[in-house]
Amino acid sequence: MIMTGNILLCTIITVISYLIGLKVFRRFNKPWLNPLYTVTVSIMCLLSIFHVDFTYYTSGTGVFSLLLGTATVSLAVPLYKQINLIKKHLLLIFVAVTAGSLAGAASIVFLAKVIHLKQEMMFSLIPKSVTAPIALSISQSLGGIPALTTLFVVTSAVFSLVTGPLLLKFGRIRSKIAKGLALGTSAQAIGANRAFEWGELEGAMGSIAMITSALFMSLLTSLFINF
Repeated sequence: MIMTGNILLCTIITVISYLIGLKVFRRFNKPWLNPLYTVTVSIMCLLSIFHVDFTYYTSGTGVFSLLLGTATVSLAVPLYKQINLIKKHLLLIFVAVTAGSLAGAASIVFLAKVIHLKQEMMFSLIPKSVTAPIALSISQSLGGIPALTTLFVVTSAVFSLVTGPLLLKFGRIRSKIAKGLALGTSAQAIGANRAFEWGELEGAMGSIAMITSALFMSLLTSLFINF
């Protein structure tokens, strides 16, 4: 009975916090108000104010971790819907996503070696440019800290969303396909949403980049672990 109450209470707190965070984000439409940021901070404050042990909270919200698998599999749906577009621009998508993903991972490894980051921290950072459900799975597989990975994913996405359009404008990149791929690869879901504001083609390419970069990093991680 106590365990059931624990799960119910923690679930209610999490869901209500997320709904409020989502409403605020949609109302002001600012990247730094992304629910992953605001809700995380809100829950941390609530746990601190009411002196709730973090272990108690995580034991009651394990159901959300189970749902990550479903969220990951569901990414196949939008990918299938864009299959014709993928076939048409297959080489361009492959080159852009591969280059973007490898550059992101390589820069983290290089930085980690330069500033002597612990391996655990490096593995938490490597999947920072992958959509959250898959990033957490990659982090766990490598031996990283999923909680830190979540923070890095959101921070990276928000930073890319703010600076990406400016860099594209500075570089005079006018290709709709290139703009969509760039934002989708670097800023993931919120980048794809921003790309949709530019146009349907940009948004479609952003969604494709988000999903294919996640698949590419998953494959790369699997090869790394096995070899």
